[in-house]
Amino acid sequence: MPTTVTFKGNPMHLVGDPPAEGQPAPDFTALDAGLQPVSLSSLRGAPVVLNVVPSLDTPVCERQTRHLAEQARQAGFKLVTLSMDLPFAQKRFCETFQLPNVVTLSDFKDRQAAHTWGLGIQELGLLARAVFVLDSNGVIRHRQIVPEIAQEPDYEPALKTVKQLL
Repeated sequence: MPTTVTFKGNPMHLVGDPPAEGQPAPDFTALDAGLQPVSLSSLRGAPVVLNVVPSLDTPVCERQTRHLAEQARQAGFKLVTLSMDLPFAQKRFCETFQLPNVVTLSDFKDRQAAHTWGLGIQELGLLARAVFVLDSNGVIRHRQIVPEIAQEPDYEPALKTVKQLL
């Protein structure tokens, strides 16, 4: 499991160990766009793509989220985008880009996801870029932690996995 990623070539250290494929997804609670706490486990019952980004206010995170939102709209899977952005910024992002099918969760308050999932970047206080696919029982079926934060993930393996689960 990676404990480092890079940001524009500079090493960054993740706090903790990200969960592996085949493991139950560690539960966490984060705030939705209405400032209500939402647990990851409450979203079970259908396959979920957990889209983890450092900040929706950056071009790479924007492209990643918009691409996955379009794929979710077409294929019918649940997309959950997790970041350290404030819920207000997440809501504005979804309204600006007309993404009503994206569930946004903000980890800014308690940083539960950052610690539980081992995705907190020690040097930046942000989340690492990652894509996870969870089956309807909350088991991780695909995991990609992007080695270079400034680059988009390889979408195809995640999309292939989630489509097989639908």
